[in-house]
Amino acid sequence: MRECVNFVIDQKGHGIPESLIKKVRTSTREFFKLPYEEKSKIKMTPVAGYRGYQRVGENITKGVPDMHEAIDCYREVRQGMYGDLGKVMEGCNQWPVNPPDLKPIMEEYVSLCTELSRKIMRGIALALGGSPNEFEGQRAGDPFWVLRIIGYPGASKANGLGTPENDIGCGAHTDYGLLTLVNQDDDITALQVKNLSGEWISAVPIPGTFVCNIGDMLKVWSNGLYDSTLHRVINSCPRYRVCVAYFYEPNFDVPVEPLDVCVRRTGGTRKFGRACYGEHLVSKVQTNFVE
Repeated sequence: MRECVNFVIDQKGHGIPESLIKKVRTSTREFFKLPYEEKSKIKMTPVAGYRGYQRVGENITKGVPDMHEAIDCYREVRQGMYGDLGKVMEGCNQWPVNPPDLKPIMEEYVSLCTELSRKIMRGIALALGGSPNEFEGQRAGDPFWVLRIIGYPGASKANGLGTPENDIGCGAHTDYGLLTLVNQDDDITALQVKNLSGEWISAVPIPGTFVCNIGDMLKVWSNGLYDSTLHRVINSCPRYRVCVAYFYEPNFDVPVEPLDVCVRRTGGTRKFGRACYGEHLVSKVQTNFVE
């Protein structure tokens, strides 16, 4: 039996100040209001380790352009840090000059999200029947992380029909790593997740909370007890929507295969072969963007 694939962390329990959560979205909105010429000064390229700004339509999901713009950031990778496996991801994050506080705000936010995610993973480890340190050490004791700072234009009514011309802010997909903390606007419902009945349901924003998605690597480690969350974004609101997604990942070069305790709980059969998080990430990064 598969567990719940999506949950919300209550405001009073997660420990990240609401003032910072709001500041993250405010700075994001300020950046996306800038002219394209200004935003493109940190344009994402393969040479930059796929870090930086991408305009609307440059992110691709299953061959279809997504109607959002974004800044992509990753844990910085020094030359040779992960050998040939990490070569594609080598580089430093690109930060804009304006707004000037974007970089320090996001770096503080990443630090706090990392600590929060580590605590959540301890709880998940216990729920799976393992020790609280199951995802420490060689598995995720030195976690990789990804930060996507995203802006979704409001739905266009230019066709006069009252329906969006292209409403797919981000096509249906699962996340790559362990878990994702989604910080979204409080007053626009756009994120949708597919439940076990195959229905798309809205993840209605609850002020002061994060939506938490489960990723592909946790699905493998749990031998399918936890399913990675299939989700999409459709912004049918005429207003611009911002979202900042923090992705907590395993160690970059770790081999991932079902945990023994999870194999026992699912009948003794390993449902997944061995995977490598870094290989999985690189394969996705190299096919998700228009160069």
